Amino acid sequence: MKLFFLTFSFFIIFNSIQSQVDTLNTKKLDEVIIQSSRIDIPFSENSRNIRVISRNDLINMNVVNLIETFQKISGIDVRQRGVNGTQADLYIRGGTFDQTLLLVDGFKLDDPQTGHHSLNLIIPIQLIERVEVIKGSAARVFGQNAFTGAINIVTIDPAKSKSKIKFLKGSYNQNHFQGLLGNNILKSNSYSYYSYNESDGYRYNTDYINKEFFFKKKIFLKKIPLNFLSYFSDRKFGANGFYASPDATDQYEETQGSLVGLNSIINKNNLIIKPKVYWRRNQDKYIYVRNNPSIYRNLHLNNKIATSLDFSLLSNFGITGLGFEYSKIYLRSNNLGNRNREISNVFIEHLFHLFDSKIDLTIGGSYNNYSDFGNYFYPGIDLGVKLFKNVKFYSSFGSTFRIPSYTDLFYQDKTTIGNSKLVPESAKNYEFGFRLYKNKMLYNISIFKRNSENLIDYVKDDIEDLWQARNISSLNTIGAELDISGSLTESGKHKYNIGYTFIENSKFNSKLSFSKYAINSLKHHLIMNLNSYLNPSLIANISYRFLKRIDDDSYKIMDLSLIYNLSKWKFTLSSYNIFNQVYYETNLVPMPKNNSSFSIEYIF
Repeated sequence: MKLFFLTFSFFIIFNSIQSQVDTLNTKKLDEVIIQSSRIDIPFSENSRNIRVISRNDLINMNVVNLIETFQKISGIDVRQRGVNGTQADLYIRGGTFDQTLLLVDGFKLDDPQTGHHSLNLIIPIQLIERVEVIKGSAARVFGQNAFTGAINIVTIDPAKSKSKIKFLKGSYNQNHFQGLLGNNILKSNSYSYYSYNESDGYRYNTDYINKEFFFKKKIFLKKIPLNFLSYFSDRKFGANGFYASPDATDQYEETQGSLVGLNSIINKNNLIIKPKVYWRRNQDKYIYVRNNPSIYRNLHLNNKIATSLDFSLLSNFGITGLGFEYSKIYLRSNNLGNRNREISNVFIEHLFHLFDSKIDLTIGGSYNNYSDFGNYFYPGIDLGVKLFKNVKFYSSFGSTFRIPSYTDLFYQDKTTIGNSKLVPESAKNYEFGFRLYKNKMLYNISIFKRNSENLIDYVKDDIEDLWQARNISSLNTIGAELDISGSLTESGKHKYNIGYTFIENSKFNSKLSFSKYAINSLKHHLIMNLNSYLNPSLIANISYRFLKRIDDDSYKIMDLSLIYNLSKWKFTLSSYNIFNQVYYETNLVPMPKNNSSFSIEYIF
């Protein structure tokens, strides 16, 4: 099987190189109104490092879940414990998992207990309209947790949903069923989704059972559209070496995540109003010895209730944005105690169009009040200059901030201890770059710098010491990114994407001998993706990624897949880690060697 995939891959590449380099059409991308901003801005007018992954892109990538999608974007570091997103952490540009904010339709999924739960609610691929990735500080827009970036997942409109069922059989006795009842069957502006995924695990005590349910409905109240969504995720999995130490082979965890939200977009002449209210819940049960909970057991339950109201006003002077947000957080935990927090946020910004729109300038700030940490203000500025018709220079500056999670402050176990005296993290972010559309090819080049203070990390002086949360003195991060997208043929049948990110850290507190997170960030990250239409029915996907970390740990991974479309049927054969690379993404948890899956999907 491996030989077949390799031969097939080189055949595609060889034939593609002999064709004239052409491109991808960016017109539809330019027309997208990005939601990863609290004022409505077309993608073409944005002056930040934002990448939009469309629904067609997701189909061409042939990804099973969002974890695979993120792994195909340079500068994004996904570190899994186990497989299929059962437990994974999300990092952007060398930050930590607590410094990335994930959103669904603008609803924030930040977790006050720990950033380890950020990916507990990862929207199924079948339900996604597009993914908007912001690299760099987004605190001016979203407040804390958007320290190194933010990712907003936009779900499909119920009116566009189609019904489908999918069965997947994979290595390690994986069985996965997905069912979507869309608008074409329900005959209403709604859809429902259910998923059941189980596996025996690729090594001892890595079995899992994951269940998901998602429902979205659009209703009209006196001609005002209201979008209601609810999402529930339930996961039970063996956690061999996931936490504590690699010797803790009998760990076990159960998580439940819920999201219920209601939002709307109201257009009144030049005024756009966006009200939003939502509830996010997360429950986490951890057992140190799976068959003997009495030895050590943690149970955490947190709830977040939030509401916001945003305004965008279009005038002769540009676009003015104003918004308010309030949230209340409740935590109940046998380890962390009972905690409450209130967060208030006010933001204002204005987009100026100057010199016949050849220059755009956005200035704004976000004021935040935390009931337990006080007041903070995050200013920011973006500048865009159209040098030529298809060339745009952009630059941005923003300050950012993150208050400690409850785990940072209060957690205690046999290996780790929190620190109630922690102070918030802060940073100043700078970025300069340009985008070039030439012959329908897209180039994006940027350099960035982040000067961080009081970063929170788990450190120790001697190997036998406990890990303790501390504010390390400072960390300066500089980096550069390159992204190229296009097609290897005039017909557009062989589309590709190449991305490279370089990161260098300096002024780190060298007195610390051991660090859990800050020292082990990415240094080099190369991704290459090729999607080839061999004929109208047969599609091949090749994905390669190379990662090298600051501690010199590195690995190369190649994944391959074939898709065959037959009327309403879709057959997919995938092979992962075809070179049997031995590698670890985090905590010395070995990842699986070559494994494969086969799926059948039917669209009604």
